[in-house]
Amino acid sequence: MGAASDILLGVDFGTGGCKVSAVNPSDGSLVADASLEYPTEHAHIGWSEQNPSDWYPAMCGALKILSSKGVDLRNVRALAFDGSTHNAVLLDENMRPLRKTIMWTDQRSVSECEFLRRSYADKIFATTYQMPSPTWTLPQMMWLKNNESGILKKLKHILFVKDYVRYLVSGVAATDYIEAQGTMFFDMEKMAWSGELAALADIPESALPWLAKPCDVLGCVLPEVSADTGIAAGTPVICGSSDSAVEDYGAGAIEEGDCIIKLATAGNVNVMTSRPHPYGAALTYSHVIDGLWYSVSATNAAALCQRWFRDLFFKEETLRAKAEGLKVFDMMDSLAEESPAGSNGIMFHPYLQGERSPYWDPNLRASFIGMSISSTRGDFVRAILEGVAFSLRDCREVLDKMGLGMKRIFIIGGGARSKLWGAIVANVFGLEVGVPTPGDASYGSALLAGVGAGFFKNPREAVVKCLKSERSILPNPLEVGLYAELFEKYKSVHGALAPIYGKASKAPDI
Repeated sequence: MGAASDILLGVDFGTGGCKVSAVNPSDGSLVADASLEYPTEHAHIGWSEQNPSDWYPAMCGALKILSSKGVDLRNVRALAFDGSTHNAVLLDENMRPLRKTIMWTDQRSVSECEFLRRSYADKIFATTYQMPSPTWTLPQMMWLKNNESGILKKLKHILFVKDYVRYLVSGVAATDYIEAQGTMFFDMEKMAWSGELAALADIPESALPWLAKPCDVLGCVLPEVSADTGIAAGTPVICGSSDSAVEDYGAGAIEEGDCIIKLATAGNVNVMTSRPHPYGAALTYSHVIDGLWYSVSATNAAALCQRWFRDLFFKEETLRAKAEGLKVFDMMDSLAEESPAGSNGIMFHPYLQGERSPYWDPNLRASFIGMSISSTRGDFVRAILEGVAFSLRDCREVLDKMGLGMKRIFIIGGGARSKLWGAIVANVFGLEVGVPTPGDASYGSALLAGVGAGFFKNPREAVVKCLKSERSILPNPLEVGLYAELFEKYKSVHGALAPIYGKASKAPDI
């Protein structure tokens, strides 16, 4: 079906930026991709916000870069969206944002979570399959209720990141049921909004969007958007879903026991299951393929740590890389390769924004230990890669306790492009790891666009027909043993420092 020039477009709104992928529906090949970062604001310790006005321009900018690579956007036959999940965009009666969006990495709602755990933990877990933590929409909205109640009085509509941009593109306001599962306003058994839970934050059920499925067609590209982007007016716009659901799917995790290790802004270890496995220390979501679910154990900061270190200590290299058409992260990897496994004694804990699995502790902070007078920048860079891998290994232990077996493991995200980081992860996990290509969220969204537009019979067929493997990473037995010893040290250091951070968070202001 279709012409050789046909294009499916996937649009991903990750925590750090927008990525667009143009895919040929005949064979699933990536025609080209492009990305553009947007800022996250941290006005106070633990806060994390984005301005909704940054997202649409970032998409338009990424599409402009895509066009400069020779992609004729007039050939786009359908597009679908995904985004970092359950970041609420609060809108007034005219669909205008009322404030900046509190992101899933935000940690300000600690006291609200404590209240919810004391008073409603059983009810919330039975209904949503999740336990209260600052990552969810419900406690964030309760913080607004307690601190910015005037905003909620003006609230008429709630959308989420990708849904808000899709509304700007198509004029249709909706979300998908997987995105809704991350809000803590959703009844998992009924697959419907829970007005009772929304009312805890004074959110009227009427403000919650209607629910669609990931492959549903939700309108078409508006004429004014066509003028901004070059995509033809009337092009079908497909719903899409949350980035974690779409990237699992787009990486080929479509069977029970498939495992995804994600090295993006945040890091995940996700295992596909044939039924939900609610567990207090993990997250539970539906898969885009009917009948599948996945359990998530997640760290708040993965490639974010790389970006943070780059911005602080590699400013000159960043400018030079841009001028020479190079990638600064490749330059950082070259330095890290000069450091041996174990980073010459330096160890990093990646708690730049508190931590989710397995500790669910917003008070944790990042740390380097083990520095000496002979430490190099390469040691620090490698320690970051190893520290994130240890954090992901910590996440895996949650899933092991749940008894979820892992048959195939795929590594995805921007960090998966680093051969060094992929090798470190394989050695820390002690398992063979596959690298799918392209295997990211924007690619998965493009496949969903193809399903919605009729290029594929169903989501499973799209993956089987299109996805390819880039390479397989085998663990090094010697380094597996070394990293097993270092992982125990990693956990011991966490155990020693966690009480200190807890006490520091309770210190009086001076």
